[in-house]
Amino acid sequence: MTRFASLAALALIAGCSPGTADAGTKPAQESGAAAVHPVSGLPVVPVTVRAGGKALVFLTEVARTAPQQAKGLMFRTGLADTEAMIFLRDPPDRAAFWMRNTVIPLDIVFIGLDHKIMNIAANAVPYDETPLPSAGITLAVFEINGGLAAKLGIKPGDQVDW
Repeated sequence: MTRFASLAALALIAGCSPGTADAGTKPAQESGAAAVHPVSGLPVVPVTVRAGGKALVFLTEVARTAPQQAKGLMFRTGLADTEAMIFLRDPPDRAAFWMRNTVIPLDIVFIGLDHKIMNIAANAVPYDETPLPSAGITLAVFEINGGLAAKLGIKPGDQVDW
């Protein structure tokens, strides 16, 4: 009887694993539910940067709470060029970011109250704890792969919408 109970429990656990999908289940984006990043568990939204006459769309993790913002992209070993993280500042403030425990180089994009880029801390060095400040009051901070802003022509004055 114990062996049977163990097999039944194993079958129940396997049937409930995240990899199992109901035939009628739609992916989060198709069903209208918010997408969630598989590593961070944060909601993912499209963020559009209007640069040089182009609309550049990034699938962006949203860090809203203090613990989410404190962790940010720490310990992550990769970020696709189509991915980003945004830190919503509530209330808006003068922000300064550093790269403590951040493995990959990043471009840290500071966004002003008008949704325009104020300044970019380009190619922030992994693990460097030197504060990288905004040029003024910041509505949000947007992080993408290091060097990507220059490669895509993203610069101060460009519009950022989410």
